Amino acid sequence: MDGYDGENVRKAIMAFQAMAGRDVTGTLDAETVTLLETALPVIGAYVITVEDTNEITGPTPADYAEKAQLDFLGYGSVAEKLAERFHMDQKFLVALNPGSGFAAGETIAVAITGPNRIGMVARIEADKVLRQVRAYDAQGVLLAAYPATIGSEDNPSPSGSYVVEAVAPMPTYTYNPEINFQQGDNTEVLTIPPGPNGPVGSVWIALSKPSYGIHGSPEPAQIDKTSSHGCVRLTNWDAEELGSMVSPGVTVEFL
Repeated sequence: MDGYDGENVRKAIMAFQAMAGRDVTGTLDAETVTLLETALPVIGAYVITVEDTNEITGPTPADYAEKAQLDFLGYGSVAEKLAERFHMDQKFLVALNPGSGFAAGETIAVAITGPNRIGMVARIEADKVLRQVRAYDAQGVLLAAYPATIGSEDNPSPSGSYVVEAVAPMPTYTYNPEINFQQGDNTEVLTIPPGPNGPVGSVWIALSKPSYGIHGSPEPAQIDKTSSHGCVRLTNWDAEELGSMVSPGVTVEFL
């Protein structure tokens, strides 16, 4: 997402090789390059619309009590909104478009993401070691693999198998320091409003273990780079894609 090679690229190559039925090496060898080649551009042009300037609410406060006073936790800027839409790190988008004001009517360069994955997920694996979420269909075919933040040493994710209980787009978030963690000086229960910059992002996939779920994130660049409070954190776009393919009863296994 930032335009650089790295660990998440290796894991994406491994997932692609598995989907293609090839040896899973994580190496971008000649055979993998041939399979990936589509003759289509990876960077294209996009004209910013007036609609793209909606849901821009400015910088999101870090303090949960301040968040709770707002109605919606939207994007901090048009650049942030478009970076997320095109699955990019905001710094990468800005670097591709030096001098852009990201105003309606401007033409900018963006990553071509391709269509969303489709299918019916029957089983999900949350791999704590590889820091990856993998979704399989009923025949055991790998439908999708996403980089993920899965717990931490202080707040470990659960072990064993659970099931999806619900999928909630644009969820509110109930902050309860007695159940999860304490943020700053906030000792009271708070209801944090919905929005892509909310604590659980744009999608919450509830699990049968109370207070745990798979969800989006207000900071996509931090996925697989920092710890979580025990849940499984994805980018908003990956959480939305996964949420569109799962339904209550899908098994989630922590490995």
